[in-house]
Amino acid sequence: MFIKINDLCFSYKNSKSNIIENFDLEIQKGHIVSILGESGSGKSTVLRLLAGLETPKSGSIHIDEHVVTDDRHFILPEKRGIGMVFQDYALFPHMTVIDNIKFGLKGFSKKEKETRVNEVLDLINMMHYKKRYPHELSGGQQQRISLARALAPKPSLLLLDEPFSNLDTDLQIKIRNELRNIIKATGTTSIFVTHDREDSRAIADRIITLRDGAAHEWESLCTTHYSEMKQLETTK
Repeated sequence: MFIKINDLCFSYKNSKSNIIENFDLEIQKGHIVSILGESGSGKSTVLRLLAGLETPKSGSIHIDEHVVTDDRHFILPEKRGIGMVFQDYALFPHMTVIDNIKFGLKGFSKKEKETRVNEVLDLINMMHYKKRYPHELSGGQQQRISLARALAPKPSLLLLDEPFSNLDTDLQIKIRNELRNIIKATGTTSIFVTHDREDSRAIADRIITLRDGAAHEWESLCTTHYSEMKQLETTK
Protein backbone atom coordinates (compact mmCIF):
# COMPACT_ATOMS: atom_id res chain seq x y z
CA MET A 1 0.00 0.00 0.00
CA PHE A 2 1.45 3.40 -1.00
CA ILE A 3 0.09 5.39 1.98
CA LYS A 4 -0.39 3.75 5.38
CA ILE A 5 -1.59 5.67 8.43
CA ASN A 6 -1.97 3.68 11.65
CA ASP A 7 -3.48 4.70 15.01
CA LEU A 8 -2.72 8.38 14.51
CA CYS A 9 -3.60 10.56 17.52
CA PHE A 10 -3.23 14.31 17.90
CA SER A 11 -4.40 17.11 20.17
CA TYR A 12 -3.68 20.80 20.15
CA LYS A 13 -2.06 22.48 23.15
CA ASN A 14 -4.41 23.21 26.04
CA SER A 15 -6.97 20.77 24.61
CA LYS A 16 -8.29 18.08 26.95
CA SER A 17 -9.23 15.67 24.16
CA ASN A 18 -7.75 14.45 20.88
CA ILE A 19 -9.05 16.00 17.68
CA ILE A 20 -7.56 12.99 15.81
CA GLU A 21 -8.20 9.67 17.56
CA ASN A 22 -6.83 6.33 16.29
CA PHE A 23 -7.01 7.46 12.67
CA ASP A 24 -6.26 4.68 10.15
CA LEU A 25 -6.10 4.98 6.37
CA GLU A 26 -4.53 3.07 3.47
CA ILE A 27 -4.32 4.44 -0.07
CA GLN A 28 -3.19 2.75 -3.26
CA LYS A 29 -0.71 4.49 -5.53
CA GLY A 30 -2.36 6.90 -7.97
CA HIS A 31 -5.69 7.03 -6.14
CA ILE A 32 -7.50 10.22 -5.11
CA VAL A 33 -9.06 10.04 -1.66
CA SER A 34 -11.37 12.64 -0.19
CA ILE A 35 -11.68 13.22 3.54
CA LEU A 36 -15.16 14.58 4.10
CA GLY A 37 -16.08 16.31 7.33
CA GLU A 38 -17.71 19.29 8.98
CA SER A 39 -15.79 22.41 9.96
CA GLY A 40 -13.70 21.69 13.02
CA SER A 41 -13.77 17.92 12.50
CA GLY A 42 -9.98 17.76 12.12
CA LYS A 43 -9.76 17.00 8.40
CA SER A 44 -7.24 19.78 7.70
CA THR A 45 -5.27 18.61 10.74
CA VAL A 46 -4.81 15.24 9.04
CA LEU A 47 -3.21 17.03 6.09
CA ARG A 48 -0.94 19.00 8.42
CA LEU A 49 0.17 15.77 10.09
CA LEU A 50 0.90 14.17 6.72
CA ALA A 51 2.84 17.23 5.60
CA GLY A 52 4.87 17.34 8.82
CA LEU A 53 3.48 20.71 9.91
CA GLU A 54 2.21 19.08 13.12
CA THR A 55 3.66 16.26 15.23
CA PRO A 56 1.31 13.45 16.30
CA LYS A 57 1.05 12.29 19.90
CA SER A 58 1.23 8.71 18.69
CA GLY A 59 0.78 6.56 15.61
CA SER A 60 2.68 6.19 12.35
CA ILE A 61 2.65 7.40 8.75
CA HIS A 62 4.32 5.50 5.91
CA ILE A 63 4.67 6.88 2.37
CA ASP A 64 5.91 4.53 -0.34
CA GLU A 65 7.19 2.10 2.33
CA HIS A 66 9.21 4.83 4.05
CA VAL A 67 8.47 5.87 7.63
CA VAL A 68 7.87 9.62 7.85
CA THR A 69 6.42 9.63 11.38
CA ASP A 70 6.35 7.15 14.26
CA ASP A 71 7.51 7.04 17.87
CA ARG A 72 11.18 7.06 16.76
CA HIS A 73 11.18 8.97 13.47
CA PHE A 74 10.06 12.36 12.24
CA ILE A 75 10.96 13.44 8.72
CA LEU A 76 11.00 17.22 8.25
CA PRO A 77 8.34 18.69 5.92
CA GLU A 78 10.84 19.68 3.22
CA LYS A 79 12.20 16.13 3.12
CA ARG A 80 8.83 14.39 2.62
CA GLY A 81 8.33 15.10 -1.09
CA ILE A 82 4.75 16.28 -0.56
CA GLY A 83 2.96 18.93 -2.60
CA MET A 84 0.21 21.05 -1.07
CA VAL A 85 -2.55 23.26 -2.48
CA PHE A 86 -3.95 25.68 0.08
CA GLN A 87 -7.42 27.24 0.34
CA ASP A 88 -6.15 30.69 -0.60
CA TYR A 89 -3.74 29.31 -3.28
CA ALA A 90 -0.78 31.04 -1.51
CA LEU A 91 0.64 32.48 -4.73
CA PHE A 92 3.33 35.14 -4.40
CA PRO A 93 1.73 38.39 -5.66
CA HIS A 94 5.05 39.93 -6.76
CA MET A 95 6.00 36.92 -8.89
CA THR A 96 4.83 35.98 -12.38
CA VAL A 97 3.19 32.62 -13.05
CA ILE A 98 6.55 31.25 -14.23
CA ASP A 99 8.38 32.38 -11.09
CA ASN A 100 5.62 31.08 -8.80
CA ILE A 101 5.97 27.62 -10.31
CA LYS A 102 9.78 27.74 -10.35
CA PHE A 103 9.83 28.60 -6.64
CA GLY A 104 9.30 24.97 -5.58
CA LEU A 105 11.85 23.51 -7.98
CA LYS A 106 14.78 23.32 -5.59
CA GLY A 107 17.72 21.32 -6.87
CA PHE A 108 16.68 21.64 -10.52
CA SER A 109 19.10 23.17 -13.02
CA LYS A 110 18.03 26.27 -14.95
CA LYS A 111 17.28 24.20 -18.05
CA GLU A 112 15.38 21.59 -16.01
CA LYS A 113 13.27 24.32 -14.41
CA GLU A 114 12.33 25.80 -17.78
CA THR A 115 11.39 22.37 -19.11
CA ARG A 116 9.32 21.43 -16.07
CA VAL A 117 7.50 24.78 -15.95
CA ASN A 118 6.49 24.37 -19.59
CA GLU A 119 5.34 20.80 -18.92
CA VAL A 120 2.99 21.73 -16.10
CA LEU A 121 1.70 24.87 -17.86
CA ASP A 122 0.87 22.71 -20.86
CA LEU A 123 -0.80 20.18 -18.53
CA ILE A 124 -3.14 22.83 -17.08
CA ASN A 125 -3.60 24.55 -20.47
CA MET A 126 -2.21 27.91 -19.32
CA MET A 127 0.92 28.34 -21.42
CA HIS A 128 -0.29 31.75 -22.63
CA TYR A 129 -0.53 33.09 -19.07
CA LYS A 130 3.02 32.38 -17.92
CA LYS A 131 4.13 36.03 -17.77
CA ARG A 132 1.08 37.26 -15.88
CA TYR A 133 0.87 38.09 -12.18
CA PRO A 134 -1.68 36.49 -9.82
CA HIS A 135 -3.87 39.61 -9.70
CA GLU A 136 -4.26 39.38 -13.48
CA LEU A 137 -5.80 35.89 -13.21
CA SER A 138 -9.29 34.71 -12.31
CA GLY A 139 -9.91 32.60 -9.22
CA GLY A 140 -10.05 29.42 -11.27
CA GLN A 141 -6.82 30.30 -13.07
CA GLN A 142 -5.08 31.04 -9.77
CA GLN A 143 -6.16 27.66 -8.48
CA ARG A 144 -4.71 25.91 -11.52
CA ILE A 145 -1.40 27.75 -11.09
CA SER A 146 -1.33 26.72 -7.43
CA LEU A 147 -1.92 23.13 -8.53
CA ALA A 148 0.83 23.39 -11.17
CA ARG A 149 3.29 24.70 -8.58
CA ALA A 150 2.48 21.79 -6.26
CA LEU A 151 2.84 19.23 -9.07
CA ALA A 152 6.00 20.69 -10.62
CA PRO A 153 8.51 18.97 -8.26
CA LYS A 154 6.76 15.61 -8.99
CA PRO A 155 5.65 14.99 -5.39
CA SER A 156 5.00 11.49 -4.10
CA LEU A 157 1.79 12.76 -2.50
CA LEU A 158 -0.45 15.75 -3.24
CA LEU A 159 -2.57 17.33 -0.49
CA LEU A 160 -5.43 19.72 -1.23
CA ASP A 161 -7.10 21.68 1.56
CA GLU A 162 -10.66 22.80 0.66
CA PRO A 163 -9.55 23.62 -2.91
CA PHE A 164 -12.91 25.06 -4.01
CA SER A 165 -13.80 27.21 -1.02
CA ASN A 166 -12.97 30.49 -2.78
CA LEU A 167 -14.82 29.75 -6.03
CA ASP A 168 -18.43 30.53 -6.90
CA THR A 169 -20.75 27.59 -7.56
CA ASP A 170 -20.65 27.59 -11.38
CA LEU A 171 -16.86 27.83 -11.52
CA GLN A 172 -16.55 25.24 -8.76
CA ILE A 173 -18.42 22.66 -10.86
CA LYS A 174 -16.23 23.36 -13.91
CA ILE A 175 -12.93 23.41 -12.08
CA ARG A 176 -13.41 20.24 -10.03
CA ASN A 177 -13.76 18.17 -13.22
CA GLU A 178 -10.61 19.76 -14.64
CA LEU A 179 -8.81 19.13 -11.37
CA ARG A 180 -9.52 15.41 -11.39
CA ASN A 181 -8.35 15.09 -15.01
CA ILE A 182 -5.11 16.98 -14.32
CA ILE A 183 -4.25 14.91 -11.24
CA LYS A 184 -5.09 11.63 -12.97
CA ALA A 185 -2.93 12.61 -15.95
CA THR A 186 0.10 12.81 -13.62
CA GLY A 187 -0.73 9.63 -11.67
CA THR A 188 -0.11 11.48 -8.41
CA THR A 189 -1.54 9.94 -5.26
CA SER A 190 -3.73 12.64 -3.72
CA ILE A 191 -5.77 13.46 -0.63
CA PHE A 192 -8.15 16.39 -0.56
CA VAL A 193 -10.36 17.53 2.28
CA THR A 194 -13.75 19.16 1.92
CA HIS A 195 -17.09 19.64 3.64
CA ASP A 196 -18.93 19.35 0.30
CA ARG A 197 -20.13 15.85 -0.60
CA GLU A 198 -20.61 16.76 -4.27
CA ASP A 199 -16.98 17.86 -4.53
CA SER A 200 -15.94 14.50 -3.10
CA ARG A 201 -18.13 12.54 -5.50
CA ALA A 202 -16.85 14.51 -8.52
CA ILE A 203 -13.17 13.97 -7.83
CA ALA A 204 -12.40 11.11 -5.47
CA ASP A 205 -11.88 7.40 -6.04
CA ARG A 206 -12.81 6.89 -2.39
CA ILE A 207 -14.56 9.04 0.17
CA ILE A 208 -13.64 8.84 3.84
CA THR A 209 -15.74 10.60 6.46
CA LEU A 210 -14.09 11.94 9.59
CA ARG A 211 -16.17 11.47 12.73
CA ASP A 212 -14.90 11.77 16.28
CA GLY A 213 -11.37 12.01 14.92
CA ALA A 214 -11.50 8.59 13.20
CA ALA A 215 -11.85 7.57 9.55
CA HIS A 216 -14.99 5.82 8.29
CA GLU A 217 -15.37 4.49 4.75
CA TRP A 218 -18.32 6.19 3.08
CA GLU A 219 -18.13 5.34 -0.60
CA SER A 220 -15.81 3.89 -3.23
CA LEU A 221 -16.18 5.61 -6.59
CA CYS A 222 -13.51 3.89 -8.70
CA THR A 223 -16.05 1.82 -10.62
CA THR A 224 -18.29 4.82 -11.20
CA HIS A 225 -15.47 6.98 -12.57
CA TYR A 226 -14.16 4.10 -14.71
CA SER A 227 -17.61 3.59 -16.25
CA GLU A 228 -17.94 7.32 -16.93
CA MET A 229 -14.52 7.41 -18.63
CA LYS A 230 -15.35 4.42 -20.82
CA GLN A 231 -18.66 6.02 -21.77
CA LEU A 232 -16.86 9.23 -22.80
CA GLU A 233 -14.40 7.20 -24.89
CA THR A 234 -17.18 5.44 -26.79
CA THR A 235 -18.98 8.72 -27.56
CA LYS A 236 -15.92 10.42 -29.03
